[in-house]
Amino acid sequence: MTTERNIRLTVNGKAYESLVPVRMTLVDFLRGELDLTGTHVGCEHGVCGACTILVDGSAMRSCLMLAVQADGASLMTVEGLADGPELHPLQRAFQRNHALQCGFCTPGLLMTAYEFLRDTSNPTEEQVREGISGNICRCTGYAPIVQAILDVSQEAG
Repeated sequence: MTTERNIRLTVNGKAYESLVPVRMTLVDFLRGELDLTGTHVGCEHGVCGACTILVDGSAMRSCLMLAVQADGASLMTVEGLADGPELHPLQRAFQRNHALQCGFCTPGLLMTAYEFLRDTSNPTEEQVREGISGNICRCTGYAPIVQAILDVSQEAG
């Protein structure tokens, strides 16, 4: 039985090749092997959304995927949002609106919001709340997060 497998994938525009244990989760690969620690490990059951990344453009829970399942995929983590020192408009809006307190949920919310805004122009508050409903935040009460996402949508529109 094979216990390791070679994978090739692109993360934030950079190509990687690595030999990984077949049972290693994608979030553990990102954090432990690539040192991309912005993606957080929360519930490890796909419920909280802290580990959300984009896989081939779609928001996915990286705790529910094995690293070998990402073979050949293009991934984007929260580290891929900023352009060098220049923060992404979503990151700036989260800052401006105090949409992060402890910051644990923030990377997953940013990635969820990124996909949501890419697919939804001029969302209503209700649409934003529905769009981020799969991400749990225990600190903010969601109001500043929703406002940050609405601000970015209005800037883009």
